[in-house]
Amino acid sequence: MALEHENGEIKSELQKTQVANEDLETKFAKIQTRVNEYNTKISSLKEDIGVITEESNSKFEALGNGTVISNNAKAKMRATLAHVDAAKLSQAKTLKDSMNLAVAYNLEKTINANHIDEDDDISVNINETVVMISISDKMLFNSGSYVVSSKADKILAKLADVINSEPSLDVMVEGHTDSRGINTERVSDNWDLSVLRATSVVRRLQNKFDVSPEKLIASGRSSYQPLTDNKTWKNRARNRRTRIVILPNIDKFFALMSENDNTVAEHNILD
Repeated sequence: MALEHENGEIKSELQKTQVANEDLETKFAKIQTRVNEYNTKISSLKEDIGVITEESNSKFEALGNGTVISNNAKAKMRATLAHVDAAKLSQAKTLKDSMNLAVAYNLEKTINANHIDEDDDISVNINETVVMISISDKMLFNSGSYVVSSKADKILAKLADVINSEPSLDVMVEGHTDSRGINTERVSDNWDLSVLRATSVVRRLQNKFDVSPEKLIASGRSSYQPLTDNKTWKNRARNRRTRIVILPNIDKFFALMSENDNTVAEHNILD
């Protein structure tokens, strides 16, 4: 009888334990449901934060001239400016100044990589963001001619590499002559000769070296911007030249950066 009584008590305790266990399991299930709900909310918040961050990075800051730049573009610009000389960087007072420096740095690096070395017939001058490359006429043309000679292809190929390295460039090709007059069946004067030579170089860059024509400008200066006087043969030879002026088009640069940002955003959406 004592054992039966003890067995009854054990069964009663077991039943209580089972009831308590079921109660705990119910509570645990409720807690697990709440945890899952919180995890879902956290994931949703993370997604919202990612969207907000992306939107923030894609927002555009307006410059004084109506040009805009996104935070992503500014980040790329800062990465480039990290390599720029500190003295030059300290002179940049505006965002556009900084962008100019970044483009100039990339241009100078490309020129050095293409080994456009200076000598008596080629001079390279980088003034802030404008790159000016002056080439003696004997490197490009035969005397009195505006037809580009085959020996010009080596230097023009290097120039094309520089121009094609940066989409946001305008390139002005200037023809310069000495002061001696010219009047032939095809060339009326030095204005004609300077313009025809510039146009010939532009056509060669476009047709043989795949430079986009919308980036090119052909202009003639005749004899009115000499490097020196025209009194000696040597001085006249210096004045007969073609000058390649590489001009960073900052508005176009910003537009290209904006396109890149939009492309990244589209890829993210598709992924």
